[in-house]
Amino acid sequence: MSLSGKTLFITGASRGIGRAIALRAARDGANIAIVAKSGVANPKLPGTIHSVAAEVEAAGGHALPIQCDIREEDQVRAAVEATVDAFGGLDILVNNASAIWLRGALDTPMKRYDLMTQVNARGTFLCTQACLPHLREAANPHVLTLSPPPSLDPKWWGPHVAYTYAKMGMSLLTIGLAAEFGPQGIAINALWPRTVIATDAIRMIPGVEPEACRTPDIMADAAHAVLVRPAAGFHGQFLIDDEVLREAGVTDLDAYAVSPGRPLLPDLFL
Repeated sequence: MSLSGKTLFITGASRGIGRAIALRAARDGANIAIVAKSGVANPKLPGTIHSVAAEVEAAGGHALPIQCDIREEDQVRAAVEATVDAFGGLDILVNNASAIWLRGALDTPMKRYDLMTQVNARGTFLCTQACLPHLREAANPHVLTLSPPPSLDPKWWGPHVAYTYAKMGMSLLTIGLAAEFGPQGIAINALWPRTVIATDAIRMIPGVEPEACRTPDIMADAAHAVLVRPAAGFHGQFLIDDEVLREAGVTDLDAYAVSPGRPLLPDLFL
């Protein structure tokens, strides 16, 4: 039950959940391509591909920081090839990169709409397409996309239709890609948190305090539990972090709370 020697390509890995997944895999001794736009420190958003690379190495993993905008096809394909050249193959893709804007239709500039659809849905498709030829050669290939169970419930669409559309696009792609490549032995699944996770993105949610959230470690541990599973016959699943961990025998979920004992806020789409 280890990712030792496995090569992971993680998008949006310069901070938040992507960083946490990278550090959890690093403790196993995995090879990790840290793929993100953040090559230079930003005072408003801590973390770069280089700072996370240093953390990965310190944790026992092998890091390859790659500055990449997943909206750009040439950059994505070059990043995948650089990963394969550096580590000799590719075992796992984590589609973590995502853009968020929780506003109604009249308060959503088209540049925000375009950003979300290009990063969330198109970026997921592009990264998966670029990785698939190499994943086919892996012994236990996985694609894990951080997206919610598909829903047509209007309560999720009315308040922020553009974000919901872009995020559900990632989920619908998971269904289609799993149907196409799951029978070929590639585990293509999605993972979503039960509660809001304390990342920089929560600043986009009015009224949400970090103390009512769980830490990114719960998603990292859940992702690890998914990615060590045999890939054959395991596809098209929409997994929830705490359910995955309970199935893996983890009983103390309070350890993941920012403020243990405080009521937790449920995440969107659940």
